[in-house]
Amino acid sequence: MENGKVVEDIGLIENPEWKNGLQMEEKLHIELLRFATKETTFEELYYHMNKYIVENGFVNLDFMGNLGHSIVKTKGDRVYIEKGNMTKLGDVKYFTFEPHISFPDSKYGYKKENIYYFNENGLMEL
Repeated sequence: MENGKVVEDIGLIENPEWKNGLQMEEKLHIELLRFATKETTFEELYYHMNKYIVENGFVNLDFMGNLGHSIVKTKGDRVYIEKGNMTKLGDVKYFTFEPHISFPDSKYGYKKENIYYFNENGLMEL
């Protein structure tokens, strides 16, 4: 929503900060698809994507730097995209990627969450 109207294409957003934040969320998900393999650990993804966030002029708003988790029936069984997690992405059936980012000192935050899985073609978005 911008100026009381639904904006369905990020490229049509007039506020440059909003547009840049949402475009960065798109870039993060594209980078995930480029970078991640079944052999990538949750920790490797954590470090790579947090570095990518900073290199592009943003900050990760999650207080633990977390970027997502496995999809399981019980919350306590989740495996997080976090420091120290050596589980391979291919060892879970599905996982979310949900970076919550902002420009430093901005009052706005951005988040896009998708669910991913691996098949014979590689990493796929659900």
